[in-house]
Amino acid sequence: MWVVQGLDGLILGRFTDIGAFTLINATNGVTIEDEVQIGPHCAILSASTIDNKWGPIHLKKKCCIGTHSTVMPNVTIGENSIIGAYSFVNCDIPANVIAYGIPAKVQHTIMPDKLGPGGYHGNNKGDKTGTILDDGSGERTV
Repeated sequence: MWVVQGLDGLILGRFTDIGAFTLINATNGVTIEDEVQIGPHCAILSASTIDNKWGPIHLKKKCCIGTHSTVMPNVTIGENSIIGAYSFVNCDIPANVIAYGIPAKVQHTIMPDKLGPGGYHGNNKGDKTGTILDDGSGERTV
């Protein structure tokens, strides 16, 4: 079960996967595009009373948000990007990257030409391995 506050502000794409115990505050607009995955116990917040920030959130196609992560107002997470578990996302994350931390920072670039069928983060055998470029130092399998 997951909870949405401000349901009228939520735009939900097709084939999304939202984990249990996730809170989505859509009072200022949350767009979740097709095939987005959000892990359990996440907070997607278009409003924050702690620091009085308000604004829309946009989760672009096929991005993945790891468990227990928080996405703050006025954030866009780019297509195919992966946010690691327990991350705090308070700024935009570009497409095709892996970002994590408190606050979340880009750690790796995903090689778009190495993504599986349909841009999925796995290979054509159905597992979730893929090739990334590790800070310019060469390719490795994750």
